[in-house]
Formats: sequence, structure tokens, C-alpha cells
Amino acid sequence: MNCMMLHGLGQTASSWDKTAAGMQDGFTVICPEMSDWLRGKAPCYESLYRGMEQACERLEGPIYLCGLSLGGMLALQYGTEHPEKVKALALIGVQYATPRGLMRLQNMAFRLMPRSVFQQMGWEKSDLIALCRSMISLDFSENLGKIRCPTLILCGDGDKANRPAALRLSERIEKAKLDWIPQAGHEVNRDHPAALSRKLQAFFSQANRL
Repeated sequence: MNCMMLHGLGQTASSWDKTAAGMQDGFTVICPEMSDWLRGKAPCYESLYRGMEQACERLEGPIYLCGLSLGGMLALQYGTEHPEKVKALALIGVQYATPRGLMRLQNMAFRLMPRSVFQQMGWEKSDLIALCRSMISLDFSENLGKIRCPTLILCGDGDKANRPAALRLSERIEKAKLDWIPQAGHEVNRDHPAALSRKLQAFFSQANRL
């Protein structure tokens, strides 16, 4: 069973290492480096999504898809456009519509950061800023009803910025379950990877039996 984990903005594939290590036998965990999907392409959300879409299509059978923050938005969109391909969906600290004010503040912060910080994450500074700019108008609210698979909405109980969106997602996706990770902020895969892997393992195993 293929389980793809998509990291957040400012993270790398290695951000999933401890979470993936806690997944038991039966799941082949795939943690792509999302910046690789933009090599030779325009640095925008559409290019990133098409790269993710192609990566999913190369996997055999239904997939178990998990994403945090930006990775969660990609997973959310894929679940609405390819419901037949997704066996189960886990969304962590995800917004279904970009909070424009927060995104503008993040872009301003990125502009002040040295280029070396971005290179450590596998990005060029200008590319990441352009990517964020391209996400300003994202809004998947009209398509949430297209998700048919079991869906787990997770959020750190300290992630105040994303708690309201988690509640709304759990209400608007038909087969959604909402759960919280105690003593965790937005980056749950870094704050409490063991607790996260236990919840993902239990949820995906249950979905596999359906």
C-alpha cells in the first residue's frame, strides 16, 4: 500500500523521517522532495501541483495521501480531482482557501531572510517567493463535496491559525473525522512525530479494511 506524505512550506522531505519510521509494515511510505517538481518549470503553485499529480499517477493502485500545510493543499486538490485514485486522505494544519493576509506577511518575511536559508530547503529564494505569490487566490471551498474517501483532519492543539479551518473542513467533507495532536503547533511532524504516526497508522489501517 503506497502512502505519500507531502511536507509543508519551509520543510523538506526529511521532515517526515521520524513520522515515517513509526509507520508499521504494510505501508510503503513515499516522502518526495517537493522542490524537485519545479525543476525547469515556472515557480508557481500550478507547476507544483502538476508535478505532484504526475508522481501520484506513477504509483500503482489507490494511494493513501497525507499532507501538511502546503502539502495538505496539494493533497486536498488531488482528492477533489482524482477521487478514484485516493483510498484515504489525511490533512494536517490545512487551509482550503489561502488566508491572504497571512500569506502576504509570510512573503514579506521571506524577503528579509538570507538566500542560504532557502538553499538549505532545496529552494531558490526568488522561486519560493514566486510560489507563495501564486497561491494568494487558491480556494477549494466549492469542491470539497467531491472528496468521497475517508478523510482525517488533524491539527496541533496549539495551531491557532489553522484550528478554524480544521473545524470547517471536518464539517464540509462527507467522510471526515477531526482529531487534535496535544502539545503540538503547526509543524506536527516535527513537534510530535510519534503521536502523528500512531494516528496515521490507525486511520489508514482502518480505511484499508473498508
